[in-house]
Amino acid sequence: MTADSHKLWGGRFAAPTAHALDALNRSIATDFRLWPFDIRLSQAWASALAEAGVLTEEERDQIRGGLDVVAEKLAKGAQPEGSDEDVHTMIDRMLHIEIGEPASRLHTGRSRNDQVATATRMWTMDASARVDTAVQALQRVMLEHAERLRATLIPAYTHMQRAQPVSAAHWMLSHFWPLERDRIRVANAAASAATLPLGSGAIAGCAFPVPRDQIRKELGFASISRNSIDATGDRDFVADMLYAMTMLGVHLSRLSEDLILYGSSEFGFVTFGDTFSTGSSMMPQKRNPDALEIARGSAGRMLGNLTSIVATIKSLPSGYNKDLQDDKRPMFDSVDTMLLILPAVAGTLGELRFNEQRMRAALSSSMMATDLADYLVAKGTSFREAHGVVGTLIRTSETNGVELDKMPFKTFAAAHPSFDHDVFDWLSPDASVARRNVPGGTGPDAVDDQIAAAHSALGAAVRRLQLIP
Repeated sequence: MTADSHKLWGGRFAAPTAHALDALNRSIATDFRLWPFDIRLSQAWASALAEAGVLTEEERDQIRGGLDVVAEKLAKGAQPEGSDEDVHTMIDRMLHIEIGEPASRLHTGRSRNDQVATATRMWTMDASARVDTAVQALQRVMLEHAERLRATLIPAYTHMQRAQPVSAAHWMLSHFWPLERDRIRVANAAASAATLPLGSGAIAGCAFPVPRDQIRKELGFASISRNSIDATGDRDFVADMLYAMTMLGVHLSRLSEDLILYGSSEFGFVTFGDTFSTGSSMMPQKRNPDALEIARGSAGRMLGNLTSIVATIKSLPSGYNKDLQDDKRPMFDSVDTMLLILPAVAGTLGELRFNEQRMRAALSSSMMATDLADYLVAKGTSFREAHGVVGTLIRTSETNGVELDKMPFKTFAAAHPSFDHDVFDWLSPDASVARRNVPGGTGPDAVDDQIAAAHSALGAAVRRLQLIP
């Protein structure tokens, strides 16, 4: 075979492929990054063929050694040639150049169908570990802030209206736990990918007695595919990974939205640093949180990538179909984007400063309305009645333009006979927070327990769901 005619197929065709189809069919610009995994799985396949009696030990060693040389050349920057349809063809061509005829025996019993499925699964498992490391780095920054913000209070919001005071650490950790769930989703995507398809052939399985469990162990898979038809056409693991990236993108978007709002002059709760901010080409005073805005915007692309793969696989007939050539582009894009976003968000969060005075000033006594209702409940009033009484007091406060804690006691006494002078103690934001020490609450002890649990979560291996291969 010559370099300009090297194909893994074509014997039954009498005419060359049209240039327009070659251009459409050529996927190496996308799948070239799979080469380290294709090298490894090809070496494992050579050993399996030797065990099956297809290759001699000498041929096996020639192939494995030749693939090492190919890997070295690729690592040093070897690039595809015009005839390389995909990364598998490229590696096969380079192996022929290195060792000659024995390279022609490597493809015995396997198809590019099970080959690409295996390489893509290996890439996914590797990418999952890299994403998990980047998520943990962001979580550590969150924990550092939470440690410092234990005693700092901040308004919590529902419907973007001030609701109740909480510990700023409690707010910070409200973004930590979604990321922990994302780590579980990423781990589950890796577990979903950890089923070995190699040995399934094109669709019916391999005709030679290759030791698939030996391949599984060498390549680090957890299990072996049970059905060759399903194995070559299954891209559930791609959808799983894209779903994990989408949810991670959503959670980073929500964190970014909070920080962008809190960094505005209207809030002033945080001040962005210089190294993860940009300026305006027109307005010299600007400090823009671009990393957070890009993170917020990228969540939409993550969702689009997930939608594209689900739409692709939803109507495919069984077995491998060339539609699946486009499975890697959305996954590579989402993972690449996420591995850019995570360090930038971590850096932005790491250098911002919290303005504790502004956060404290944003607390108003009306935010203790629920505490007033609880006060009456503790005196024996039903919550329904207490809710109405406190609502009347809030209306009086708003009508007179006076905060609850500045109203005279006679106003409280007139609203309900159970009010006593100690009612003003219940209008303190510190007391409000301190009363909420139930597990998961914003009270000091509960927040301390939560911080300890967050440290434990980072120190332990992430939990995985039990997935059926």
